[in-house]
Parts: sequence; C-alpha cells; structure tokens
Amino acid sequence: MAVILHIETTTEVCSSLLSRDSKILIEKKSLKPLSHSTQLPIFLQEIMDFARQNNFMPQAVAVSAGPGSYTGLRIGVSSAKGLCYGLNIPLIAIDTLKVIANAAKKMTNEKVWFCPMIDARRMEVYTALFDENLQNILPTEAKIIDENFLQNELEKAKIVFCGNGSKKCKEIIDHKNAIFFDSVFPLSINMIADAENRFAEQKFENTAYFEPFYVKEFMATEPKKFKI
Repeated sequence: MAVILHIETTTEVCSSLLSRDSKILIEKKSLKPLSHSTQLPIFLQEIMDFARQNNFMPQAVAVSAGPGSYTGLRIGVSSAKGLCYGLNIPLIAIDTLKVIANAAKKMTNEKVWFCPMIDARRMEVYTALFDENLQNILPTEAKIIDENFLQNELEKAKIVFCGNGSKKCKEIIDHKNAIFFDSVFPLSINMIADAENRFAEQKFENTAYFEPFYVKEFMATEPKKFKI
C-alpha cells in the first residue's frame, strides 16, 4: 500500500495531502489567491512532520503538472522535485484537466462527457474533452471560445463544462446539452486515484528533466515606461 504525497497549485486554490491506500491521512488547502509561495511550504512542513511522527513517510510525490498558472506550476513542480530529491523517491505527474474532470464526475450520476477549462485570460482557456470514463476524446490545447465550440460533440452527448474557465463561457456556449459546473477547482484529493494507478504501474517521471505542461510558452512582458 503506497503512501503518496500530492501537490496541487495550478489555479487559485493551493492544496496538498498525504494518502495511503486511497485514504487521506492529512490534508491541507487554502482558497486564498496568490498565496501559494507562502502557503505551500507551510502545508508541506506540517504534512512531513505528521509523516515522520506517524511513520507514514511518502514513497512518491504526485504533482498536478498542468496546464495552469505559470507561477503556480513552477511553485508546485519545484517543491515536488525538492521532496523527491531529498527523500530519494519517484515523481508522478498528473494531468490537471483530468483532475478537474474527476472532481466534476463526483458531482453527477449522469452519463456525460467532461470539458474541463482553465482560464487563460480574455476568451481563451486551456481545455480538453473526456468521455464518461475520463478517457481523452480531444487532447489538451489552448482554445479561444466562440459559439461554435464543441457544437458537433454537443449533438452526440451531454457535456459538463467545468473549472474556473467555464464561467465566462456560459453565455457563448448555448446548447441544451451543455451543463456548467463553474465552481469546480483542481484539488489534491482528486489526484489520488490516478497517482495510485501510476505508482502501481511504475509510471514515474525523470525528476531532473521534468517540466510542467504549460501548453504555451511563458511570455514575459516589459514594464511600462512612464513619462516624467
């Protein structure tokens, strides 16, 4: 029975937990935006203190690997790598969009497809499409949403649009088969099943070379110059 430490920092929510055989041993999360750099180290320290005191040392670290916030991804992945190096344990990468879809699946008993969306500013989102078994139908991409988005797929099945990018799409995606769960966020609790499967199958990342899945290259902007 594997003990796995999970880290999720890709959106405005920061969460981490320690699990053993699908059961949560300790969980920490914060809904406070822009606090990942201060909150996550505290969470990880508390989790590791618990692990040492109760002899539940993690055998792997699972990190939500993107897409998502550039800064959030860097914080989560660098923390995961540091733990893997320090504890000499493997790294597991989990698709963030699938984490969101997994959360949405727990909220419905209908046979539906899932379209998780992460806000990428303006009318662009990071998105993918999963069937009722969370198997990929359409791959992850950065997409500008218009009235034609997934219209063919919406004729075939009900689709749950979920995640922080779905809220702004409600008025644009107008179809009787469109369902919106815009309050769904990626949380570490929804990483457990995938992480345990990957651990059992020994699907580990190369810790030294692993990079988050940004989808698009990060573009730094020049600060504006003001005339005096």
